[in-house]
Amino acid sequence: MKKFLTLFTLFALTACGANLNTDRYATTGAGHVNTVSEGTIINVRPVTIATENGDVGELAGGIVGGVAGGMIGDNTLTQTIGAVGGAVLGGYLGGKAQEGLSMQRGMEYIVKLDSGKSVTLTQGDDEVFDVGQRVYVLDADYDERARIIAQ
Repeated sequence: MKKFLTLFTLFALTACGANLNTDRYATTGAGHVNTVSEGTIINVRPVTIATENGDVGELAGGIVGGVAGGMIGDNTLTQTIGAVGGAVLGGYLGGKAQEGLSMQRGMEYIVKLDSGKSVTLTQGDDEVFDVGQRVYVLDADYDERARIIAQ
């Protein structure tokens, strides 16, 4: 049982990291028309992207912690206290683990659009653009992420 819970937790936590690469699309985005704007990169900086609300990690950690804590002691009161304490501690640690596992490097761009408007966008660092580089900004329609791609 402990092995199963450990494997479940690891699987749940590793499934939490989003792929922020510019060449990755969700199936809901295929076949939809996005609005494209042309512009020039005016600022670039590296950033760290991480999950701040580790719901899945908290849930998985809470389940594992509660079950493990409930195995402590040999009477109902001790087991109940252990289960509650284990669930709270496991939930906290699971949320922190998810945050750490989902952490990835990214780039924040400020783009001066040809319309005169400036926009900012953060995305994965699979393709890095330079200040002065001409780019296309694809707006986020139909539950897709906005992205910047090279012209």
